[in-house]
Amino acid sequence: MPLGTGDLVYPFAPYCGRPPDAANIWGHWNLDPVLIAALLVIGAAAVFLPVDAASPSEARGRWTARSILIAGWGLAAVALVSPLCALSVSLFSARLFQHMLLAFVAAPAVVLGLPHPPRGAANAQFPAALCFAAILWLWHMPGPYAATFNGALVYWLMHLTMFASALWFWSSILRAPRDRLAAGAAASLFTSLQMAFLGAIITFAGRPLYAPHEFTTFAWGLTPLQDQQLGGAIMWVPAGAVFVAAILLPLEAVMRQSVNDPQTDPRA
Repeated sequence: MPLGTGDLVYPFAPYCGRPPDAANIWGHWNLDPVLIAALLVIGAAAVFLPVDAASPSEARGRWTARSILIAGWGLAAVALVSPLCALSVSLFSARLFQHMLLAFVAAPAVVLGLPHPPRGAANAQFPAALCFAAILWLWHMPGPYAATFNGALVYWLMHLTMFASALWFWSSILRAPRDRLAAGAAASLFTSLQMAFLGAIITFAGRPLYAPHEFTTFAWGLTPLQDQQLGGAIMWVPAGAVFVAAILLPLEAVMRQSVNDPQTDPRA
């Protein structure tokens, strides 16, 4: 049965398959050989990348970072390969949950584990935040969102652009030098506010906005509008908690630096 309403028809099967139901969801793993091969190659590179350290303590720190990198990449793999992929065809809220896992858990973990972050990323907080915001809003507009159900090309364009922009954003925040921590906190606040605004629009919309889910939510005990409201809340609340930490941690570091720096102490 094609996905769509009225004149809006989706001629291709969604990348993750047809909408599953609760009785068979655990049989819907994404076994795309290209995806699995790419995940394994990148994961192996992370595991076997040499660790060069001048001291045992530095070596332990780098192995800890390596573990965080592997955990982040493993979580990204789970989000893309597990039945969550198929569930995201049925439920908008599942698609939002997948996006939040990739952009706000997996991406910062990968950034924290990278031994050599992209050069210059830490000095581009606001361009990175604007890029991430633009891509987030683009793919959660009804038209572009619906286009991701027309096959693999647009689906992967969405995921790759969102994940790449999330990596850039978190690199600019988590790898910021000390003199850029306040700017990083401001960029985090901007990103938090625009995501809260988008989540509120989705949550409080008076009608379903996303045509692909018009007939796919009832098997899960939800109307399309209830599913959409749940998705908006997922974007609004859990992601907001991540940004609270992203704002407070740099501010705490700035305050600690001002206390410890004698040049900022009026008694010095």
